Amino acid sequence: MKVDRAQILDEALKLLNEVGIDALSTRMLAERLNVRQPALYWHFKSKRALIEAMAEEIMARGHTHNWPASADGWREFMLDNARSFRRTLLSYRDGGRVHAGTETDPQGLANIEAHVAILVDAGMEAEFAMELLIAVERYTVGCVIAEQAEPPPEQDKLDAAAADFPLTHRALAHYRSHGHEGFFEAGTADDDRWRSAAAGTARLNL
Repeated sequence: MKVDRAQILDEALKLLNEVGIDALSTRMLAERLNVRQPALYWHFKSKRALIEAMAEEIMARGHTHNWPASADGWREFMLDNARSFRRTLLSYRDGGRVHAGTETDPQGLANIEAHVAILVDAGMEAEFAMELLIAVERYTVGCVIAEQAEPPPEQDKLDAAAADFPLTHRALAHYRSHGHEGFFEAGTADDDRWRSAAAGTARLNL
């Protein structure tokens, strides 16, 4: 039975959702496709190459770009882009780990150029624009990896011990109740939001 690249990727992503990235193997994937392992290596030279292709396919299936009408909308564009990126990674089991450490495909350079151009048009240097894009990407991937990790076994013990530390206990309860999305958003807050929060706290303490 012959298989093409699209079939392999589709089955690999189904397998990822079933067993996770640690258990996923080319042997298991070949068995699912009813082919020998060398048939996979015709399309992907290594498991790493397969993982990178899976990361690209995940993005192609879910990530959207709402390009701003002008450079003035760069901040909202960055936030919307990060949110879409996060949702897309979360749509697959271990999506964050699949994406972590992957290299951009040369075919994606035009897309990167368009992102950098928006920030340059907003007044940034190209070098800083790239730093900002990578920082947001890594922040988002890190958040997703943490969100998709198994809950730590000592969580209840930690929550109980925090009762002896009133500020931490209060903050921890807030963290538990607001979930991952709220804290992802907190990490993308701009300076004005932080200043407003600090000012509001100061007024409460008067």
